[in-house]
Amino acid sequence: MSENKPDTRILYCHCQYAQVIPSEVKASVLQGLCASPKAFDAVADLCEMAARQDPALKSLSHDGPVKIAACFPRAIKWLFAGAKAPLNRESTEVLNMREASAQEVLARLEAADIQPNLPEDHRPPQADEAPNPSPKPQDESH
Repeated sequence: MSENKPDTRILYCHCQYAQVIPSEVKASVLQGLCASPKAFDAVADLCEMAARQDPALKSLSHDGPVKIAACFPRAIKWLFAGAKAPLNRESTEVLNMREASAQEVLARLEAADIQPNLPEDHRPPQADEAPNPSPKPQDESH
């Protein structure tokens, strides 16, 4: 019986199109997941899914704790937010395969705990949130 409460979902992104993750890291992580008794979801490319606003992202973001093996936490956060499927900062851990070794990623995927690491919201106001700009004064020196 897993100590993850509730069950922690695992999501693996193969980063098929951008190809910014070292291929040996992706291959090792995927091989390790396949050898593990833990269930996981594998997707070809989260960027592409987010661009299509794939409804599967909503189920991944709303079904309890999740560990995501992909790239930078800030990128994953904004991909899901852009797809109208924001991740819960308290129950999401993103494992950066661009910077971590396959062994480090697999160790965190196997760990029972979640180490939330999504960045806080430090975003500029959106167009519909910005106050109306004051009109520019007319140059009356004609």
